[in-house]
Amino acid sequence: MPPLVTASAAALLLCAAAPTIAAPTPFAMPAETAMPRVDDEAARFALCGADKRVTCVVDGDTFWYQGTKIRIADINAPEVSHPGCPQEAQLGAKATQRLTQLLNAGHFSLVTQGRPVDRYGRALRVVVRQGQSLGATLEAEGLAEHWQGRRGNWCR
Repeated sequence: MPPLVTASAAALLLCAAAPTIAAPTPFAMPAETAMPRVDDEAARFALCGADKRVTCVVDGDTFWYQGTKIRIADINAPEVSHPGCPQEAQLGAKATQRLTQLLNAGHFSLVTQGRPVDRYGRALRVVVRQGQSLGATLEAEGLAEHWQGRRGNWCR
């Protein structure tokens, strides 16, 4: 009786069933996070005012985009609405201004990492441009800290 599967067909089946290993991303984002292929989001951002919030920046780690309130998932920035001290207020204003500049600098992607929504109903997203986290840029510039699961103390 002839074999049901030839040796070369079996080899092809084994290769097709083997898991593929993705190349590492250029920054420290967990491997389970699906990276977008194209930065296809863009808008013109300004500071949020008293008007209805659609597309604007609240502070250094929160903004509105197309009517959705987004909390940047990989960082914590100083508070501007209820700062703990004058130093936090100043740094928060700088972080807010810088986030506005970064968002306005070109197309970006919004990547879900972990939970999609926080306890306040904000969408949790990492903002990425060309594979680089904009939150990591704020961190590198001293305007934010890596998210540790709680707010940090900017008044030390």
